[in-house]
Amino acid sequence: MTIDIEPLRKELGRTIEDEDVVTQAPLKAMLATFDRDEKVPGPGEPIAPGWHLCFLHSYARRTSLGKDGAAAEGGVLPRIPMPRRMYAGSTFTFEGDIRVGDKLRRELEFTDIQLRKGSTGTLLVATQTRRIFTPRGLALTEDASTVFREEVQAGAKSGVPVRDPAPTDVPWRRTITPDPVMLFRYSAITFNPHRIHYDRTYCIETEGYPGLVVHGPFAQQCLFDLLRDSMPGRQIKTFAVRARAPLFDTAPFDVIGRPTADGKGAELWTVTPKGTIAAQATATLE
Repeated sequence: MTIDIEPLRKELGRTIEDEDVVTQAPLKAMLATFDRDEKVPGPGEPIAPGWHLCFLHSYARRTSLGKDGAAAEGGVLPRIPMPRRMYAGSTFTFEGDIRVGDKLRRELEFTDIQLRKGSTGTLLVATQTRRIFTPRGLALTEDASTVFREEVQAGAKSGVPVRDPAPTDVPWRRTITPDPVMLFRYSAITFNPHRIHYDRTYCIETEGYPGLVVHGPFAQQCLFDLLRDSMPGRQIKTFAVRARAPLFDTAPFDVIGRPTADGKGAELWTVTPKGTIAAQATATLE
């Protein structure tokens, strides 16, 4: 497949702004969805890392959605000439707390697009930069990347990359058993209409997957939670996740990690049922 990305590159720098208010209801929903035994933050208290995704959603109207359920137009990205998409990773820089009751302002900018060749064919990787401000100033910068892929031929299966084995000599480990209810709840909390996370028939018959796809940010949240549970009291300054293979609701997966030798950071992974790396993350802490 041949794609000229120069017209897309001319759209780099497109920026939109939005506002929201941090309320408790979606935070309660996050605690329930991830089965967290902790108190919901009260007014003026900081929210957990990753919970900013409860707010400042993309409210694309139904008429602007593609057949995969995701927005085909609107927002900051131009129309991408490839039909399938998936989370590719994010890089976060935490500058300050986001607190319950804060009025948020977000700047969303289209900052990069790359054409690549992969084992499944032509890929486009688009990056959006989110800057979230509170009344105290810049709180968070996130560079979020999405990979766009070619259509699967009728009857074909989506290839799942064979990746490197995950480390086994790690002190932090927990098993996550995803199910349709968990994935549906997370889609609802984050207002994510992408059908690969809740429509099993679509996943199997149209996208060629073996089951429902675990959201990249869902697995990312599992890594955030493992880190803050394993190093309590430490503030996360940076967190970078790179997705390498999808996870599905057909089997449990592990999240694992370890502190860096100097104690100033951590390495974390999500692990497929075959023991290979699904995503890898690095963090720095205070």
